[in-house]
Amino acid sequence: MINRAIFGACSIAAVALAANAAAQDAGTAAAAEETAQGDVAITIYNSNLALVQDVRQLPIAQGKSRVEFPDVSAQIRPQTLSFAAANTTIIEQNFDYDLLTPSKLMEKAIGQTVTLLRTNPATGAETRERAKVLSVAGGTVIQIGDRIEVLRDDGLPVRVIFDRVPPGLRARPTLSVNLDSTRGGTRPVNLRYLTGGLGWNADYVALYNESAGTIDIQGWVTLTNNTGTTFHNADTVLVAGDPNGGGGGGRFRDRGLVRAGTEAAARERLGDFYLYPISARTTIANAQTKQVSFLDVQAVPAKKIYSREIYFRQNDEQPSNVESRIAFSTSKAQGLGDALPAGTVRFYQRDREGTPQFIGEKSIGHTPMGSDLSLVTGEAFDITVKAEVESRETITAAEWEKSARWRVVKDGQVVEEGTVERPKTFYRTTMRYTLTNAKREAIEVQLTQTGLGNNWWSDDYRITSEDIPGEQLNADRRRYTVPVPAEGERVIRVTYETRY
Repeated sequence: MINRAIFGACSIAAVALAANAAAQDAGTAAAAEETAQGDVAITIYNSNLALVQDVRQLPIAQGKSRVEFPDVSAQIRPQTLSFAAANTTIIEQNFDYDLLTPSKLMEKAIGQTVTLLRTNPATGAETRERAKVLSVAGGTVIQIGDRIEVLRDDGLPVRVIFDRVPPGLRARPTLSVNLDSTRGGTRPVNLRYLTGGLGWNADYVALYNESAGTIDIQGWVTLTNNTGTTFHNADTVLVAGDPNGGGGGGRFRDRGLVRAGTEAAARERLGDFYLYPISARTTIANAQTKQVSFLDVQAVPAKKIYSREIYFRQNDEQPSNVESRIAFSTSKAQGLGDALPAGTVRFYQRDREGTPQFIGEKSIGHTPMGSDLSLVTGEAFDITVKAEVESRETITAAEWEKSARWRVVKDGQVVEEGTVERPKTFYRTTMRYTLTNAKREAIEVQLTQTGLGNNWWSDDYRITSEDIPGEQLNADRRRYTVPVPAEGERVIRVTYETRY
């Protein structure tokens, strides 16, 4: 009997297989719900990496035999495979990932003869012609008798019928293993392998209540499966961390972390990583995005902060809007009390009608419990800062500084030596900061002057005058908390004496 596969050539979108053994192996809609998997456990990392453990009950013959494992990940890393079965050793393994698709069917048919089934759209009459497939590069080129045709995607009812499913094509990703067993019988077989295509990240929904000074935070795990395989009824655990070999998933250049926490979260650890298990077994379908809640806390103390960073000797031509931030803590005392895996925090705030509206988002890295966060949500419409160099003058030191002695050595003898005197020059710079506020209420802006510790030779600087007291954050940064009146303006000046 000839097995025939029918392919819609003009749409190049669907494969229909005749009702025979080969067609059934390719799979039908009903078979899509079936699986050869056993007891599946999956550990998923942030970085598009997962560990799959699959225990199947399989009959294994005594002596040498070949066993196939369909429904493994299409992105399996074969070199990471671990196989274990009692009284059995593995001789060889093969991974067949050439999957049965319309384009693969045509590609494998190059040089072969297929049947074209054409339907007259006016009469409905069908005609059949035998054709040889010549090429599929950029389109399907066929030869019918003495003429050459190109199968166009023009919507005409034309199908291609294949005599059989080409060898080597698989309906599902399949791992085959050559075994040598000292006894026959059914026994558990444990497969363990790493795969790409499975990943997760955290998404946070934060509802900010400005009048109460609080946020309600929900944390969601967003799980994606692009492995080409559905994992059925899997025991799933998520790992927050970046193991070597998995790439980076939680590193962000500006992740809003003001102070790293020192509190241990009440979660299971795996080495130096936190585990976030999904409470019940779940089916992770291929090409699916799944969300699972892992955090839900209310009334966490929070406050809005307006901020702007200024570089030393920055001279703005135009005022710039300040950043709007929301600051809160992940500490237990503040009500959140959990370590936060890397993800995106999206902030909402209710309007006058009580409807939550989106006000901004910010990515965070892996954040220990007890950390202080200050996350940028956007720019404040009504609040600006303009930084200018108001004056700059040279100050010459009263004394001269002598350099190290120099000398010239010739043929091992010192032939000349001396010293050089040169002045040490200092600068006095006055910065003027103009802050404006078009809101109906007074606000405060955190203004941070950076670039003070400019180089190793210039760390010796002094602040000789400032309109409001500043807070020295480190050798390079000094912060001023500037009150700005409602619908008003505030100008402050700071004078620096530096070597640059």
